[in-house]
Amino acid sequence: MRGHGPGTSAASPEATVRLDAVSKTYGKGAAAVQALRDVSMSFAKGSFTAVMGPSGSGKSTFLHCAAGLDRPTSGHVRLAGADIGGLDENALTVLRRERIGFVFQAFNLLPSLTVEQNITLPLRLSRRRTDREWLARILKRTGLETRVTHRPSELSGGQQQRVAIARALVTRPEVVFADEPTGALDSTTGREILLLLQESVRSLQQTLIMVTHDPVAASYADLVLFLADGQLAGSLPSPTPDTVAERMAQLGNR
Repeated sequence: MRGHGPGTSAASPEATVRLDAVSKTYGKGAAAVQALRDVSMSFAKGSFTAVMGPSGSGKSTFLHCAAGLDRPTSGHVRLAGADIGGLDENALTVLRRERIGFVFQAFNLLPSLTVEQNITLPLRLSRRRTDREWLARILKRTGLETRVTHRPSELSGGQQQRVAIARALVTRPEVVFADEPTGALDSTTGREILLLLQESVRSLQQTLIMVTHDPVAASYADLVLFLADGQLAGSLPSPTPDTVAERMAQLGNR
């Protein structure tokens, strides 16, 4: 299954994330900036989709609206089966904490906590018991078994990003959003992180949506969606670094 653009059936039960005619405007009057313009997309269970576009294309706004971190000005977002427009802030917080995973470039680890404590933080916040067997599987998959008592300052950048990924997976989320997850890493470590994300989609049947500017990173996805001027500007199935770079060059020349 793959993420798709406007052609996907809006009623598909397989769509774990769906945006219907979503627009987002910042400011008012002459100072208003329309960051998203009538964007419709759906993302199927078990799909890995990269979202790309030139600077100012609306990638970050798209991610924030799709993940329930920001509310659209108009249109609807369905996230893990819920229309987030109908949720109050408390319900939205619970949805994000229990059913959504986030991986960001900045890692966002707490320096005073150990690796294990950082990973299990979402469970403690929601007062859920840690499944030790599941945690052991995640630690093995991320290669962190021997680092559980270390603190972030004792880890490399790649290890810190692995902790962030493990934290995103520990709640068994239906959807994982990744914002430039390899942007601060060297190419070798970045490749390891992308393979890990790719493997988590396959083995856990999650929906992974990754915003990136890197054609190599995007090539690990099943499908690349392109944004330009806040609108959907095309898609590319089975991407390669070269085909992604070529499409990005075309967008830059528009």
